[in-house]
Amino acid sequence: MKLSFWGAAHTVTGSKYLLESGNRKILVDCGMFQGIKDLRLLNWDDMPVSPDKIDAVLLTHAHFDHSGYIPKLVKDGFRGKIYCSDATRELAEIILKDSGHIQEEDAERANRYGYSKHAPALALYTEMDAERAMEQFETVPFAKKIEILDGEFSFSLHRAGHILGAASIRVEFDGGTSILFSGDLGRKGDPLMKPPVDIQQSDYIVVESTYGDRLHDKTDPADLLEEIINRTSQRGGSVIIPAFAVGRAQNILYYLHQLRQEGRIPSALPIYLDSPMAVSATELLCRHSADHRLPSGTCHEVCSVAKYVRTKEESKALDSASNGVPKIIVSASGMATGGRVLHHLAHYIGDHRSTVILAGFQAAGTRGDRLARGEKTIKIHGTYWDVAAEIIKLDNMSAHADYAELMDWLRTQKKQPRKVFVTHGEASAASALRDRIESELGWSAVVPEYGDSEDI
Repeated sequence: MKLSFWGAAHTVTGSKYLLESGNRKILVDCGMFQGIKDLRLLNWDDMPVSPDKIDAVLLTHAHFDHSGYIPKLVKDGFRGKIYCSDATRELAEIILKDSGHIQEEDAERANRYGYSKHAPALALYTEMDAERAMEQFETVPFAKKIEILDGEFSFSLHRAGHILGAASIRVEFDGGTSILFSGDLGRKGDPLMKPPVDIQQSDYIVVESTYGDRLHDKTDPADLLEEIINRTSQRGGSVIIPAFAVGRAQNILYYLHQLRQEGRIPSALPIYLDSPMAVSATELLCRHSADHRLPSGTCHEVCSVAKYVRTKEESKALDSASNGVPKIIVSASGMATGGRVLHHLAHYIGDHRSTVILAGFQAAGTRGDRLARGEKTIKIHGTYWDVAAEIIKLDNMSAHADYAELMDWLRTQKKQPRKVFVTHGEASAASALRDRIESELGWSAVVPEYGDSEDI
């Protein structure tokens, strides 16, 4: 068996792991690259293996950096099944169709205003491409062994606690040799998601390292949000929160509901959830109660703390109407790489009274990363905007395990694995986690480069 790394190597985006045995090929995750230009350009390169030669895709979860390339894979000839959990399939449909729609809109806008270097600007794939891709999804239950490809492979999903439906995937081949892909691991103390289950004993492990060199701040996010929101509203400003539509947006609503219920923020301060994808994902939360901790009644209360903004006209009205009236706008995308939040940033980024809260990991080169680093001008839709608003990055709202939580999860492996592959982290984070695994556990661990292959 050969394992190749065609994404999430020295970066947190573009997760793609290829397993090959003879003429059989399985792709674990199929994510889109984001961030710096060199990474984004990889999305336009041909896959290292022809999509029509791939037999199946195993999907850990629906986040864009793990699922976002699937419509392009199908568009280019992949005809196999895409296996995942039920909630992952529902979320992937929301995310992928929204992605195709946004790409079409962005290309149309770039062509209309002429700010793209390409003539014409094109979408990598369309909403229709995403709809076609959904026909190849097949859902499977957690913890059940599924045989595929005439029994040459089997796999099972195990709860990872990151977002709805998120799984670690254990693959068996060659008469019982096994490899475990962690996917993105959640946290034991997450207010919404159930914690990841213990590691499934495996010969090889591929583990994420998003926070492989950091510990999360232990401060209660509700306390920080209370202080920021009250300070901003008292000076007449609005709070803009770029948030990942799936996972982070729902966590933010949970804290805002808590603060409002406890009278810690003004009850009259309007809260808006402005992202069709986030609205759909929020509505989905209460339909998948097995994946989270909230009782049904509480879930509906949390989800109703914000007014849902569904149409473009309603979204534009948030910026054009009631200027000077403080408000909270939660909008996608979480790293400010696209979506409706860009229009809100363009409107509020120059207002010294307002605040932008970056409530999660910001990949290198993204607009969110540049804001977090203190850049004073930001390019949005071809125009440079001066940054006068207060910029705050919260490091304690992540849905990713930190290095201590990752190590605790790895320690539940009872037998030393043959090798650990540390992926899905910036170079420093992945290297730090590798060193910790080697020094504390005594295991062999490596950080693969993009395109590396290894016989297992």
